[in-house]
Amino acid sequence: MFEIATRRRPYVLLAISLVIQILLLAVQVRRPDGARLIRVWAVELLTPAERAGSWALDAMRGGWTGYIGLFRANRENQKLREQLGELTLRNSALESQAAEAKRLAALLEFRDAHPDASMLAARVIGGAGTGGRAIYIDRGERDGIQPNMGVITPLGAVGKVLEVYSNTSQVLLLTDKNGGAGALLANSRTQGAARGSGGPQLQLDYVSNDQDVAVGERVLTSGMDKIFPKDLPLGVVTEVKPGNPFKQIQVRPAAGIDQLEEVLILTGRKQWEWETKAAEAAASAATASTATAKKPNAAPATKPPAAAEGEAKAKP
Repeated sequence: MFEIATRRRPYVLLAISLVIQILLLAVQVRRPDGARLIRVWAVELLTPAERAGSWALDAMRGGWTGYIGLFRANRENQKLREQLGELTLRNSALESQAAEAKRLAALLEFRDAHPDASMLAARVIGGAGTGGRAIYIDRGERDGIQPNMGVITPLGAVGKVLEVYSNTSQVLLLTDKNGGAGALLANSRTQGAARGSGGPQLQLDYVSNDQDVAVGERVLTSGMDKIFPKDLPLGVVTEVKPGNPFKQIQVRPAAGIDQLEEVLILTGRKQWEWETKAAEAAASAATASTATAKKPNAAPATKPPAAAEGEAKAKP
């Protein structure tokens, strides 16, 4: 290896001497514009390196600035998300309060429209949690609640009080298999019995096959069960089929039983306004019939002619 280096030494020295001579010439030679050639070469050699260094510095500076900006944007985005979540919860709470106020206003308006009926508002606090269809309300013995009291909403009948506890009560819904109410068809006034099927609809029984029943016809309470007042909305006919010996009629409850939040409890069985008018009309008809029956059919007896002549002479 030492011998190879010794052989190449003259070539190395020659190359170094040529480079030095070229540099000396470049220092001495000037371009037409007066700039030395060595300076031009230095600029052309250093400019790409300077550009690369400047680009690298700019890229690093931009990357750092972008990182800082992205970090701040992420923090601001997180804050905005938290604020959006809070506003969404607040908006949901306000909507819930507004809906509750609307429902309570409807209950109050309904109660004010029937001042003769004794009603108590209650809030639904839970379901039965079994195969049956029942709910629990926040009224009990302390509020004067008793079993078999009717439960309604402004839309229609809901069910009846089944069990009463100190501060709560269990309400059996109309749609339960053990639930039901006396019913009548609004158009024909044909009476029947609405009973629960365990599903979302009611079944109307004891309606003759000869009776015309149309889909969409309203079904009202008949008052015969002594729980609900007469002519309270019960539901709407959704399906009619002939049966043996009675029609098979499906009724959709009017009260929206699957969406109950507040209800009204009928704490008294006092007749409502329309029931009172019907009772008064029936009493008047009965009185008129009795008076007609007691009226004598024969013409009043006339006095004999002799007696009439004697009375005429006795007069002055």
